[in-house]
Amino acid sequence: MSYSDEDYDRLQKAGKRHLWMHFSRHGSYDDAHDIPIIAKGDGMYVWDAQGRRYLDGLAGLFVVQAGHGREELAEAAAKQAKELPFFPIWTFAHPQAITLAERIASYAPADLNRVFFTTGGGEAVETAWKAAKQYFKLTDKPLKTKVISRQIAYHGTPHGALSITGIPALKQMFEPLVPSTVHVPNTNFYRAPEYSLGGSSDPTQQLEAFGIWAADQIEDAILAEGPDTVAAVFLEPVQNAGGCFPPPPGYFQRVREICDRHDVLLVSDEVICAFGRLGEMFGATKFGYVPDMITCAKGLTSGYSPLGAMIATDRVMEPFLQGDTSFAHGYTFGGHPVSAAVANANLDIFEREKLNDHVRDNEGAFRSTLEKLLDLDIVGDVRGDGFFYGIELVKDKGTKETFTDAESEKLLRGFLSKALFNNGLYCRADDRGDPVIQLSPPLIADQSHFDEMEQILRSVLTEAQELI
Repeated sequence: MSYSDEDYDRLQKAGKRHLWMHFSRHGSYDDAHDIPIIAKGDGMYVWDAQGRRYLDGLAGLFVVQAGHGREELAEAAAKQAKELPFFPIWTFAHPQAITLAERIASYAPADLNRVFFTTGGGEAVETAWKAAKQYFKLTDKPLKTKVISRQIAYHGTPHGALSITGIPALKQMFEPLVPSTVHVPNTNFYRAPEYSLGGSSDPTQQLEAFGIWAADQIEDAILAEGPDTVAAVFLEPVQNAGGCFPPPPGYFQRVREICDRHDVLLVSDEVICAFGRLGEMFGATKFGYVPDMITCAKGLTSGYSPLGAMIATDRVMEPFLQGDTSFAHGYTFGGHPVSAAVANANLDIFEREKLNDHVRDNEGAFRSTLEKLLDLDIVGDVRGDGFFYGIELVKDKGTKETFTDAESEKLLRGFLSKALFNNGLYCRADDRGDPVIQLSPPLIADQSHFDEMEQILRSVLTEAQELI
């Protein structure tokens, strides 16, 4: 879809005057600098309002699992809107929410059988923390309210979820936040301190030792705070912010043992990692652990309608089933009939087209294609899992020296973000930790798309090296 010059100019003027965009520097848009306006999507590609095409290397925002332009998802929304456009699930229910809850529970590991619907991921995280607090009050452990999460980890923007988030720069403007959150080291093996590697020179043994060390930092934090005060540990299967940190072998198994030992709930924050991103419906399945709660959103509907969920075990749900107890928490649009219908149709696509199998069959090719970029001096590390990868950029490859804040600003926002987009690739250049480029394409991507990403990245990163 290409707009006329007159309509395009009208959109730019209205957007600059009236639209408050998210996480955006509005001072960057003036008469000489236009807002990027995306007007159409089909398959692996999106088009801007002037008709230029871009490979969607981020699935919108880790969301569009089934690809753009799926008519059956639009038709599912339209059909449901005609039948029942809205009804809340506050003491009532509707068929789509019931059917979807049953279906999600069937995919979830072990006895995660109870599904609480939200409209997005931050709300799901907020829900999990509130549920954990009330669970312990109902089980006569009222002091257990605190949360442990990881440094640089992003868990959402509501006040509770932002408090759990481990990125100081995102929090400073909104202090004071909800108290009682503690942050521990993440699983960035590329930046692992020497003392965490177990004294071995073997990389495999180093990785295993690092995983145990990182998990043990959680126990240290629980003990420091007092086990009778800690309610939950929130962890992503693969940590997003900082650039896709996968868990070392044995990490989640050790964390599960620690949580069991101290009666702390383990929350697997899978807002990004669920629904095929790692080649399984849930990342916990991929890495062989059973959490007490799972938070999810994004890929549940492939982004065709907003929906999130918190999934809890029978154990967590049990005290809420007693007498006149209720969980006094909810959202007007949580479990919205249209969104639930879209989610069911989206999961039909997953099953019919075997999208998880496709990711598992092609994740090795995706990794190996991106690893070709390691021959560039600016590329220090390529890491991730499934169709979820980060490329860390460095100033000195031998020493792993990173960029100063000013250099990172010049590299990422002054050059890379614009250059990658102008060369036809939509992805993310991020410096919430060390500077990285993140790639998370729709799950329908194949080798031709991997090659296209690599070629654009190679061209732009080669040019970026000259700026250092």
